[in-house]
Amino acid sequence: MNNQKKEPVLKRTIMRDEVYHTLRNWIITGKLMPETKLKDKELSETLGISRTPIREALLRLEDDGLVITKANRWTLVAPIELKEAENFYSIVWTLEKLALQKSLPHMTPAVIQELKQLNENLLQTMKDGDKMAILEADNAFHHHIILLADNPELHKLLVSLKVKIQRMEIRYFSEDDALTRSYNEHADIISAIEKQDAAAALEAIEANWKNSLKRLQEMS
Repeated sequence: MNNQKKEPVLKRTIMRDEVYHTLRNWIITGKLMPETKLKDKELSETLGISRTPIREALLRLEDDGLVITKANRWTLVAPIELKEAENFYSIVWTLEKLALQKSLPHMTPAVIQELKQLNENLLQTMKDGDKMAILEADNAFHHHIILLADNPELHKLLVSLKVKIQRMEIRYFSEDDALTRSYNEHADIISAIEKQDAAAALEAIEANWKNSLKRLQEMS
């Protein structure tokens, strides 16, 4: 009996998360363009669900800074403000340097091999040309380092910031050369870790983010 009572709640939770992730991906990839008006009725019809999980997802997306609302008037996809890019990136590279510093004692040969494989996965997605897959592969490389720091609050902050960065990058990054340079910069990070050169590793991860920002500014 208890299981029967809990099942609908579980289904509603799963639905809320699925709707949230679906709409978030649509915003990040540009399927829902900046400043597009969002109507819960239209979205519910598109997704074939009731309006309630749509409204809940839009509230979460507003907290993420991906949606803006005017009470009882309109809801729309937040515009992309490139002038804010430097603010986001500088925080990310500072926090990732902290994460790397904390994770260095855990960089075993097995972990280094995992980082190499993740970077090769990035190279493969670049060949396939799927922008969302490329960003996810790039994020997976950095995410592996962040998890080793074993700091949930640091992880939470970086996930939130990177959603905003991904929107910018997927909209403006299109050149193969820029993506190849990111792959090579990851290789520099791995090489420094493998040599147990902490200073070089920290410098390399900061350079990766600074160069990404520079590429974004040049392409926009």
